[in-house]
Amino acid sequence: MSTPESQLKEKQQVAVEAGKRLIATEEQTTYAKILDIGMKIGLIAIIVAFFLYAFGILSPKIPVTEVSKYWGMKSHDYLEAVNIQPGWSWLSMYKHGDFLNFFPIAFLAGLTIVCYVAIIPILIRKKDAIYAVLALLEVLVLLGAASGLLAAGGH
Repeated sequence: MSTPESQLKEKQQVAVEAGKRLIATEEQTTYAKILDIGMKIGLIAIIVAFFLYAFGILSPKIPVTEVSKYWGMKSHDYLEAVNIQPGWSWLSMYKHGDFLNFFPIAFLAGLTIVCYVAIIPILIRKKDAIYAVLALLEVLVLLGAASGLLAAGGH
């Protein structure tokens, strides 16, 4: 019995043998379109955040003249020295130029989740249950990791 994956592989092999370009699947193009748009939004946001910080439009939490004394510190020691709580506390520091850049970076990091969520209905419609379940599991793992519920590492 032929599966959707084997059919796709056969089509791709025929295309390669015929010297044609491979054609991306609907879920691949959906993922890529979302990633492309999100990457552009994130890049613009990073540039804007940098200029707001660099030109002093938003004052930093850590004065630029003091930044170098924290460079060699461990994460825990740094957070204690500058009185910052670990985890998602940076969300409340959007008024500081040196923390504003966290928002577009977090946005870019979260794009993978958005992309997977967008392709799950396509995979379900195509009756590609294995990939739909894998995509859903990926979303759950990424959300769990981002939430801080899955404590790992030395922080």
